[in-house]
Amino acid sequence: MTETHTPLTLDGVPLSVLDVAPIPEGGTADDALRATIALAQDVERLGYHRFWVAEHHGIPGIASSSPPVLIGNIASSTSAIRVGSGGVMLPDHTSLVVAEQFGTLETLYPGRIDLGVGRGPGLSPATAAALRQAGPDEFPQQVSDLIGFFTGRWPENHAYRNVHAMPGEGSAPAMWMLGSSGSGAELAGKLGLPFAFGHHIRPENMLPALERYRQSFEPSATLDRPYVMLTAGVLCADTDEHAQFLFGPYADFYLRLRQGRPGKLSTPEEIAAYPYSEEERQFIGDHQRWLFGDPDTVLTGLRVLLKEARADELMLTTLTHDPADRLRSFKLIARTAGQTAIGRGTVALPVAADSGQDRRSRR
Repeated sequence: MTETHTPLTLDGVPLSVLDVAPIPEGGTADDALRATIALAQDVERLGYHRFWVAEHHGIPGIASSSPPVLIGNIASSTSAIRVGSGGVMLPDHTSLVVAEQFGTLETLYPGRIDLGVGRGPGLSPATAAALRQAGPDEFPQQVSDLIGFFTGRWPENHAYRNVHAMPGEGSAPAMWMLGSSGSGAELAGKLGLPFAFGHHIRPENMLPALERYRQSFEPSATLDRPYVMLTAGVLCADTDEHAQFLFGPYADFYLRLRQGRPGKLSTPEEIAAYPYSEEERQFIGDHQRWLFGDPDTVLTGLRVLLKEARADELMLTTLTHDPADRLRSFKLIARTAGQTAIGRGTVALPVAADSGQDRRSRR
């Protein structure tokens, strides 16, 4: 039987982790992936509820390009924490393949797998062509097809009505819609899916997107009311000054990404000594999307976000050059939030009373 654990919470809101397997200067993809698996084991012991991995392609500083492969390794290396994708960028795949991949994961690790899907960030034309990326207008139909492959229920005369995802059909993971804009929020609402909003990507869209999600929500076999998870970028250290010092590599990483010259995460010492132009410093300041500081500073900021968003869950993501600093950040937050002991119990998404679904499989 799959173990369960009482999730770490902040004011009653479960806390989770999103990771991208960052590759530091001097490190390799192997180092990064092993650090991510170790981080999942550590945050499970701290009581975090979920551990999701992102999907990025063609970025030298990120090793998380294949969520289902990485999720399988993480699930086999942990025992209770929910493991999932934050997310699978559905336009880069076919719905049948995703259904089979995550159906296999759900079959191997029942009740522990989350499938978060999204349209995906912008890709270079060459990368998009290499992935055979579908057009953005096809995304709603891809999601509908994905649900069809999991449930085996199709509209009459649908082209895929005799195609079966094996494993997949009848072994659906908990499905989430990811987004940082109103279009994804509205689709999540119409399908009755839980919605994970990427505050660390587009914070200015948070309130209008969540309002659109709640207004468009239609009860489904999965949910009887809207359910929001907020993803926030954080970096916690013993002091505000040290947190700012450790944050430098991510700020530089994001700047170079936007300049079209992506790379690995530099050391904080290198960043502190780097002679940025005034224009570059302005860009970094204008695109500050993270909360960083000592535990009191970070948790105060998170409480403000939770109050504004009225979120049901909170997922934290952190990038540092040294994996030890990443883990230290999650440890400080866990300790300050006041609950690190793993015990018994579950957190469940609200499930429609007539859905016939086991609540434990819809957390």
